[in-house]
Amino acid sequence: MQGKHPGQSDTVMSELMMPQHANIMGNVFGGVLLSLLDRAAAVAAIRHAGKPCVTVSVDKVDFKEPIHVGELVTAFARVNFAGHTSMEVGVKIIAENVLSGEKRHTNSCYITYVALDEQGVPTDVPPILPETADDRRRYDRAAQRRASRMMDRRYAQGRGE
Repeated sequence: MQGKHPGQSDTVMSELMMPQHANIMGNVFGGVLLSLLDRAAAVAAIRHAGKPCVTVSVDKVDFKEPIHVGELVTAFARVNFAGHTSMEVGVKIIAENVLSGEKRHTNSCYITYVALDEQGVPTDVPPILPETADDRRRYDRAAQRRASRMMDRRYAQGRGE
């Protein structure tokens, strides 16, 4: 299977935050942001795999500061690492006051996806071919996170969780 460069999966999605996206304080619900994170990351995973993909896990998501009604929220997603059937996608959220142009980095996380074949069975994905020093850094860190996730999973299985 021929490898792909990380940039081939680049995905950018923007959404203007409206009153229905927010709580009574005017802050956007965390679930609205999680939905945007997952949708953008899913597109990146599908672009990389060339197959349907499903979410397996979402790493810790910290909400650094609130996003408000009227701000434009943009999700930037890219596949950092690919295993045999799974991929780690990094997502960064930027909130923008469209009137002033001020931008804030409000969230980041890593989401793992698995590619599926026509029968819904996990299937192979192309390897990642890092091009730049930044690509290699992201790839190496993603490989370390993957190894940690695998250790955590084995530990939890051993405890009967």
